[in-house]
Amino acid sequence: MTINVTTPLTKEKSSALCAGDIIAITGTIYTARDAAHKRMLEDYERLGYFPFDMENAIIYYAGPSPAKPGEVIGSAGPTTSYRMDAYAPFLLDKGETGMIGKGARNAEVLDAMKRNGAVYFAATGGAAALISSHIKKAEVIAYDDLGAEAIHKLYVEDFPCVVVVDSLGNNLYESEKAKYRTL
Repeated sequence: MTINVTTPLTKEKSSALCAGDIIAITGTIYTARDAAHKRMLEDYERLGYFPFDMENAIIYYAGPSPAKPGEVIGSAGPTTSYRMDAYAPFLLDKGETGMIGKGARNAEVLDAMKRNGAVYFAATGGAAALISSHIKKAEVIAYDDLGAEAIHKLYVEDFPCVVVVDSLGNNLYESEKAKYRTL
């Protein structure tokens, strides 16, 4: 059964999600990869704010390719999340409640997620064209000089993902490995 989630992703909504839940997100999410994360933190230290409201936000770790004529966006598959691990705890402490990417996260990120009631979603790597079909609007809102790594504001409908780590710290990357080892 798919659970429909609309943004913003409040702590009340995130606390209702469990590791393993199949999710369809509708609403606004933001793309940012490591270069954008680094700049966001530098700008926050210098200016005191982010280029978008971090409260209850979901950041999708993706660097979309340019749109072909008549398309909203090009391919927009997830990137490996550990590249954002140095930045994620700070953003979680500032209000971010959801992250979408692929791959395991470090202990500091997992602790920050539990502390802040946040969740980590996995999007399927290698399915960038399918994922892109769920993106209905896209605009660059910051750091356009970074090209594909600029921050994009996306409006998505039924964006497919899975809760990999829930707000209590239940982690499919750990629990499913343990199950596999017992087979």
